[in-house]
Amino acid sequence: MVTSEQRRRQLAREKYERQAERRAEAQKHTRRRNAIIGAALAVVVLAGGGALIGGVFDSDAKKTPSAQAAPTPAATATTPAVRKAVDGCAAPADGKPNAKQWAAEPAMTVDAKAAYTATLDTNCGKVTIALDAAKAPHTVNSFAFLSGEQYFDHVKCHRLTTDGIFVLQCGDPTGSGSGGPGYQFADENLTGATYPAGTVAMANAGAGTNGSQFFLVYKDTQLPPSYTPFGKITGGLDVLTKIAAAGTLDGGTDGAPMADVTLNAVTTAKG
Repeated sequence: MVTSEQRRRQLAREKYERQAERRAEAQKHTRRRNAIIGAALAVVVLAGGGALIGGVFDSDAKKTPSAQAAPTPAATATTPAVRKAVDGCAAPADGKPNAKQWAAEPAMTVDAKAAYTATLDTNCGKVTIALDAAKAPHTVNSFAFLSGEQYFDHVKCHRLTTDGIFVLQCGDPTGSGSGGPGYQFADENLTGATYPAGTVAMANAGAGTNGSQFFLVYKDTQLPPSYTPFGKITGGLDVLTKIAAAGTLDGGTDGAPMADVTLNAVTTAKG
């Protein structure tokens, strides 16, 4: 005879298995669509151990699939991830992303010979960036256009990676990793591109698919030269390392950051 306790455990186990299957399918779908760093690429092991395979970062090709981004054993269906306060991070400013869409890349308005700066005013602190209009004019032009349209305001930084590849990804108003402004533009500044700490580069889903998503490198990272570098962090790298130190929401090495990182406002300025 099955006791009520045995029946309860059986139902709980079946529920967990169903949710695990749905979660695995969702992760598979996300890996295909994730903008950062070539969801369409299949990159073999990089020098030093960093690899990108199907949009999922794996710091060592010899690791088993469990090394990829996934909930830790403790983060089961019966113990959902709980966001914890992160020192130095306040509640995001009130407001929602506007998620505007445009049919085409904006007309060129930046001066490739001029200096431009960007300020990311996040709820965890400010990050300042020197933009490289000389080497990535279209990218800087798009970034300046979107910031002027307040496209980035109230947008969450939806992805943090903490093993092998060390980046915080932002710029998607949907927070799904697949959103964008409606237009795409070509890659720039890829010859000899590297990604040391402080690099700001475009996320993409393959060659020529740049939109609004970008990533901030908080620790030296090895990647193929496939992601347009368009700026260098000049202040606030400590903000990023603090966010990274808090880890991801589910405890894995690739996922939403524990800190509820939000771009309260993003501005660009000439000179």
